[in-house]
Amino acid sequence: MTTRERTYTRANQQRAAQYTELWVIGSPEDIAVMIHAASRTGRLVFVSAPQPMGGDDTRHRRYLRLRTH
Repeated sequence: MTTRERTYTRANQQRAAQYTELWVIGSPEDIAVMIHAASRTGRLVFVSAPQPMGGDDTRHRRYLRLRTH
């Protein structure tokens, strides 16, 4: 591996380590509180639109991307 390849790999790993990505499942009210808290701390980068779980399940799921620092 060349020096350039090692530098590129290290930079990509550092960028990836800056974020946490997760799916949150719960009631719309609970998810809204969580998103509000993440937004107030400045960690919220992206949030998807709510997606119903389907069937008789009244919960929703949302994808969140948060800063780790």
